[in-house]
Amino acid sequence: SRKSKQSYTTNATNGNIAITFGKKNRGQVKLPKLGWVDTCTYRKPGDGWVIKQATVSHTPSGKYYVSILFSYSMDVEDVTPTYAGTIGLDYSSPKFYVDSEGNTPDVPHTLRKAEQRLAKAQQRLSRMTKGSNNYEKQRIVVAKLHEQVANKRKDFCHKESRKIANSYDTVCMEDLDLRALAQTLNFGKATADNGFGMFRTFLSYKLKEQGKHFVKVDKWYPSSKTCHHCGAKNASLQLGQMEWVCPSCGTLIDRDVNAAHNIKDEGWRLLTAQLAA
Repeated sequence: SRKSKQSYTTNATNGNIAITFGKKNRGQVKLPKLGWVDTCTYRKPGDGWVIKQATVSHTPSGKYYVSILFSYSMDVEDVTPTYAGTIGLDYSSPKFYVDSEGNTPDVPHTLRKAEQRLAKAQQRLSRMTKGSNNYEKQRIVVAKLHEQVANKRKDFCHKESRKIANSYDTVCMEDLDLRALAQTLNFGKATADNGFGMFRTFLSYKLKEQGKHFVKVDKWYPSSKTCHHCGAKNASLQLGQMEWVCPSCGTLIDRDVNAAHNIKDEGWRLLTAQLAA
């Protein structure tokens, strides 16, 4: 394969895929044509889970993973939403997000912090003869650095989404096209570094599996330009203007917090209308 990450998927038939567990996360997995392979397993399946597929992948850093797909039934009771248990999240490139309570997470910016190390490692790689043993060794060094950056970003998104999903019964967010946002505003590296799209996906399924609610607000909704105190709109608000004074009520407004408040209110309106229909 020409792709940097190679993988293949096989379906479970006649017991050709199985898994066993030992001590300290050590176990074995049975794969077609390979038989039993020693593994380090981090999660045990529940009772009644049925194996459906196995995907074996090989990362650029030389590691092998097998992902087992299970099928199981789960009873989820819908949580009754409340306005007090609802939170609005406004996307912010440097801050990751600002919520309707004025809080921001401690985003790690993993790529920015690793840029210097990556530049040196990639520079060494570029000076080596392609196909040589030293080239292959240095290629793995570069791949491991990229893998560390991706793993740290994914770990942050998992922990942050879990914290929010456990704390609130309804989360409201704008339905932003992050790819288009990165291209039009030259925020490509910053947008890719924070992994907000991955965070949004994690948060959505974690809320769903708890019977909670994830509400998407239309991306054209004027959350930043509308004063959440009186509802007046500031049509002259510029993109980089982080504070503004409401022309109607005279309130000094923080752009991001104001947008998060409006996203919460609009998301709550959409949810209640959907539940009442």
